[in-house]
Amino acid sequence: MKILLLGDYSGLHLTLSEGLKILGHDVTVASDGDGFKNYHRDIDLKRESSSLKDTLANLLTISSNLRNFKGYDIVQITNPCFTTQNIRVNIELYRYLRRHNKKIFLGAFGDDYFWIKACLSQKYKYSEFYIGDIKNARTKSDFLIENWIGTKREDANIEIAESCNGIIACLYEYYEAYKDFYSEKLKYIPLPVNTGKVLLTELPPTERINFFIGINKARNEFKGTDLLYEVIQQITQSYPNDSKVTKVESVMYSEYLSRIKDAHVVLDQLYSYSPAMNGLLTMALGKVLVGGGEPAMYELLHEQELRPIVNVYPDQQDIYKKLEDLILHKNTIGERAGEGRLFVERHHDYMKVARQYLDFWNSK
Repeated sequence: MKILLLGDYSGLHLTLSEGLKILGHDVTVASDGDGFKNYHRDIDLKRESSSLKDTLANLLTISSNLRNFKGYDIVQITNPCFTTQNIRVNIELYRYLRRHNKKIFLGAFGDDYFWIKACLSQKYKYSEFYIGDIKNARTKSDFLIENWIGTKREDANIEIAESCNGIIACLYEYYEAYKDFYSEKLKYIPLPVNTGKVLLTELPPTERINFFIGINKARNEFKGTDLLYEVIQQITQSYPNDSKVTKVESVMYSEYLSRIKDAHVVLDQLYSYSPAMNGLLTMALGKVLVGGGEPAMYELLHEQELRPIVNVYPDQQDIYKKLEDLILHKNTIGERAGEGRLFVERHHDYMKVARQYLDFWNSK
């Protein structure tokens, strides 16, 4: 098949394309490289800045590639905002894609109207918006509400969900957000990881646990790494001979890999029910992940054996207790790390995931 993957989040489309190409398909990835992460793409849609000059230049790039965006068997977009242009440009481009290609699919891969609506209706026991019944004051999430609720983005999201051939959710929380509205055209497919490129490394000796935290300055509070960092500092003060912390901020993936090499435990997203790409890569490297690992996520995967993720509730006491438990039971870290690698190989292998995509696309 001839396949166009438009947009990219954390290398999802890039990794998926690698699996699809091995299976014999003609795949094109068009994206901006997901900002500073700068993932490889076949067609570069990067906008250098939000200035008028760069916006117009990017719009010209998109327009000049319209001929390259037609004649596909499958087109998949990452989000209603699948380019960095405003929503009016994105919805017109989506309509163009519908007219000039056989099938088009929406990825539920990130922030969008349906996920925000689910959070605001308190569908989850915690999220970036609410912890239980209490508004999450740390995350400054009002900008998402302003962007997506009662706006052109909401209208576009609904139009795309209604008119596309199918919707793929890559995380439990996104699947739940769409399930009540589009169950007949919705599919949960795990994130793809090319474990052949992610080498399992032997854990360093665990006399002193190295806790690693990577911070994206633009989304620090929103992802909860601010609270995680506060607690890990408390841990290192309480157990200075048994723990230390390594912090990196907004670095390229190559530098991230070199810095994470000596880590035992990696602190990831706080408000998620399931690990996103960074968490999966962490486990594939043979590190212990602290982040989203709710029972509902394992149930969706039909995983009845492995529980490798240290699942934390967004509460200082809960986080502290679970990090302290790792220090008090250092002998379990190696086993948990091994289970994490096995979990990724079992559920997220990029070839297995690529076949799941093909099966779903063909079924629609």
